[in-house]
Amino acid sequence: MPGEQKKTLVIGASDNPDRYSYLAVTRLRGHGHPVVALGKRNAKVADVEIGIEKKDFPDVDTVTLYLNPLSQKEYYDYILSLHPKRIIFNPGAENPELETLAKSKGIQPMEACTLVLLSTGQF
Repeated sequence: MPGEQKKTLVIGASDNPDRYSYLAVTRLRGHGHPVVALGKRNAKVADVEIGIEKKDFPDVDTVTLYLNPLSQKEYYDYILSLHPKRIIFNPGAENPELETLAKSKGIQPMEACTLVLLSTGQF
């Protein structure tokens, strides 16, 4: 439902303005969504700290992935342990193995682009 704030975990976040994950963090914040982020190194985008440690973030509604399927493997158990409502597999992150695991845990997998979902009001 539009207007609802959805706590979102961005995995594969970057402080490089040329990266889609950077745009996702800034646009999610611009739409008022609380954002937590994991990346390859500690950094900051807008008011969001990008960490490297897999923390137990409470109340994550959405996990949005900016990692290729091979790099996602180390995050499988972590993502599933957060019990998000959905996982967005952005272009290049599509992963049938993780999508199947998510479905088995009652998590909705979506092959979509976070930026498009935000710009069309479907996030």
